[in-house]
Amino acid sequence: MSNFKYKVHELYNPTLAALHDLGGSASVSEIEDFVIEHMKLSEKEVSYIHRGTATMLNYRLRWARNHLKHFGLLENSSRGVWSLTALGSKSTSVSPNDVLKVAANVSKKNPNVTPLIVEENSMHNSDIFYTDSIDDEISWQEEALNVIKKIHPAAFERLCQRLLRELGFKNVEVTGKPNDGGIDGKGILRLGGILSFHVVFQAKRFKDTVGSEIVRNFRGSLSAKVDKGLIISTGRYTVEAKKEAQRDGAIPIDLIDGEELVEKLKELQLGVNITLVEKVIVDSKWFDSI
Repeated sequence: MSNFKYKVHELYNPTLAALHDLGGSASVSEIEDFVIEHMKLSEKEVSYIHRGTATMLNYRLRWARNHLKHFGLLENSSRGVWSLTALGSKSTSVSPNDVLKVAANVSKKNPNVTPLIVEENSMHNSDIFYTDSIDDEISWQEEALNVIKKIHPAAFERLCQRLLRELGFKNVEVTGKPNDGGIDGKGILRLGGILSFHVVFQAKRFKDTVGSEIVRNFRGSLSAKVDKGLIISTGRYTVEAKKEAQRDGAIPIDLIDGEELVEKLKELQLGVNITLVEKVIVDSKWFDSI
């Protein structure tokens, strides 16, 4: 039995609440963090893996957002930011049954969308999903992460070095040595050509979750000259690890998990290429006008 008991339709209203609370728009990670806090989910529930490194919470929130999108309450940009539509701004709650009906109708009307019924003793004894781009997204993410997990540790450090350079960091060096306390490299991030931040990073491949002790040990190796720490991982961070990363009175540490890593690689087209398929449509009415 799954350690994550909440079905897709039970995540509709928490997702809406997240977007209303966060000012009408939010990233996927911001929505997830809000839902975890709002629903008081345990670490066991949050960490339950659906497939690969994708958690069940992450997977079902994907479906919840897309169902709400087809219901007309949400929209998303190409950069992964979700926002409330005009109708969504007026809706603080929704009837899960109504949204499920729309999801089912979408699958019937669109020949490119295949309905998927998962029997899990939820509303009407089933969760109604529809397979559009979600499974494709998860598939390429898993494929990319599986490839990255197989490369040599030194190659992964060089990959992180290249990523940081592409993101605008200067003087990025890989300095990883034995007994270095987890420090693999350093770089300087300049904002507007004026402000400089000295950043030290750790590049580690983790199969599953990254706990707070990893963050704590990494911070312990940082000197007073460092403005920020950064951990780039193929795994996912626990709730406690995220809290430890932003603990008051300590050097702040930013976290990039496996999903964010491959999304950045896709955005920068580093080892992840996007192929656009041409679709030719014949306009028969045009020929009638000749």
